[in-house]
Amino acid sequence: MPRYMLDTNTVSHIIKGQPAAVRENLQRIPMDQVCISAITEAELLLGLAQKPAATRLAEVVAQFLLHVEILPWDSIAAKSYAHFASATFAQGKPLSALDILIASHAIAAAATLVTSDRSFYRLKLRPPLIDWTMR
Repeated sequence: MPRYMLDTNTVSHIIKGQPAAVRENLQRIPMDQVCISAITEAELLLGLAQKPAATRLAEVVAQFLLHVEILPWDSIAAKSYAHFASATFAQGKPLSALDILIASHAIAAAATLVTSDRSFYRLKLRPPLIDWTMR
């Protein structure tokens, strides 16, 4: 059974409800095949902490987090990070620190990373990728 790890930009699209293609793709996948990294959870919570008056957004994010599996960062993910980050740096195409952590986590979880971040696509070594913003 395939597993899909949603990158933070994909979760943001889901929460905003745009583009519609992201919501449509999510509806086609059983929720037990969808997950996020604890790193994505941290990014979402940081965004909320920076907008304390955004109570509606906080509720939408809380509801989303209740319905998606959040994978904890563990030793397997750490080992994946060491290998993936090293290869990325060797290619001279480093990603942001959090993107490297999320991609490494997807590799460790044997998950397809769902992202619209084009920087992932220029790497030679990467997790399987899919962009749900495309129809």
